[in-house]
Amino acid sequence: MIEKSSSHPEEKLDDATMGNHRKSLADLPRSLRILHVMRSVDPRAGGPVEGVKQLAGCYQRDGHQVEVVSLDASDAPFLASFPLPVTAVGPGRGKYGRAVALKHWLRAQLPRFDVVVVNGIWQYHSLAARSAARRAGKPYVVFTHGMLDPWFRRQYPLKHLKKWLYWPWADYRVLRDADAVLFTSDAERRLARRSFWLYRVREVVVSYGTSAQSHDAATIAAQRAAFLQQYPQLAERRVLLYLGRIHEKKGCDLLVRAFAQIAGLDPRLHLVMAGPDADGLVANLTSAATALGVAERITWTGMLTGDQKWGAFRSAEAFVLPSHQENFGIAVVEALACGVPVLISHQVNIWREIVADHAGLVASDDQGGIDHLLMQWQGLSAGARAAMAGHARACFLNRFEISRAARGLVALLDGLIRAPRSAARRQFANLPVPQVPTALIHASLGGEPG
Repeated sequence: MIEKSSSHPEEKLDDATMGNHRKSLADLPRSLRILHVMRSVDPRAGGPVEGVKQLAGCYQRDGHQVEVVSLDASDAPFLASFPLPVTAVGPGRGKYGRAVALKHWLRAQLPRFDVVVVNGIWQYHSLAARSAARRAGKPYVVFTHGMLDPWFRRQYPLKHLKKWLYWPWADYRVLRDADAVLFTSDAERRLARRSFWLYRVREVVVSYGTSAQSHDAATIAAQRAAFLQQYPQLAERRVLLYLGRIHEKKGCDLLVRAFAQIAGLDPRLHLVMAGPDADGLVANLTSAATALGVAERITWTGMLTGDQKWGAFRSAEAFVLPSHQENFGIAVVEALACGVPVLISHQVNIWREIVADHAGLVASDDQGGIDHLLMQWQGLSAGARAAMAGHARACFLNRFEISRAARGLVALLDGLIRAPRSAARRQFANLPVPQVPTALIHASLGGEPG
């Protein structure tokens, strides 16, 4: 489903531009040529990379052409296994990823495409895509992927000040000039308005998700075997699974301490922490687990892929994500696809859907909340857990199956391609950028606006 914004200073897309997003892809008269622009296709980058793979798979099955251009080095080892045509024009320079080669590639190649999808902001690829799309007269849309969530403003005030200094000249313009800025939940859309007072975008909430997973008994058994072959000690355990980056915002420290609170209630309980540790946090987390007496009850697997990843889901009785900030949570939806109940914080922006469908449990993203979350799960009967697993699968099929999301997104893109830019939209895009007074920049580091 695609939803238009409620009333706000941001511009809303009219029905003609949106098109009839309820029509099937088969009703669209021609195939689209779609270019995704992103910083990296490294699977360790998490949900945005997986999301592009899932959406693009649907595009291709329905006859649309899709390519990716990234700032990865051309010899990056993960490029060979990426399932889409990808051109790597990096590496970009520094954290910002500046790469003049991307600008030249876009100017030369963009005429081949109908529309550009920019994944993420705050780095050079989004600014380069905006410049090239405007130069070529091509529509472009932007997935912010939660990068405008005010959690970052509160957690990293100095970084936010730095962002304010170049916001009016860079990412503000990227979003202002986009034909649509795409959010994967209404909560993400509303939160995005609260990071910068200088903010004008055309907002669209789009469906998002992942592919349905086979529930064939043989497939499930093969996936479980792939995981348990590597971790045979977990075969008879009640596994609670965390799968994602080991990152400060994910609340991994809360989870380790909360697990210690319930570990003594059942010797079969075991916590699996699966994901890459780019920031070196595992050492401190394992030290904490040792101090709490549960080090032997936690398995750290590193990043899991393929059948081992799906086998981890199949071997788990619940998936846990105690994040402080999560615009969507692709791993949450992957768990639902496998019929695994999810135990999440209310900072995961799809928590309302989880509660409405009885597909899991939700708590606050503090120690008391996550302690209660695991204790509440432990207190459920076996029958209640089994019922919740059934609700989890139904929640996925009804809300998050990726072909549904792809149909809506392609319909939106097709409408943007066909709709000429109106005089009002040109006027909106060319509004002057006001000066940002220093006092207001410093004020932005304070409390949330009312």
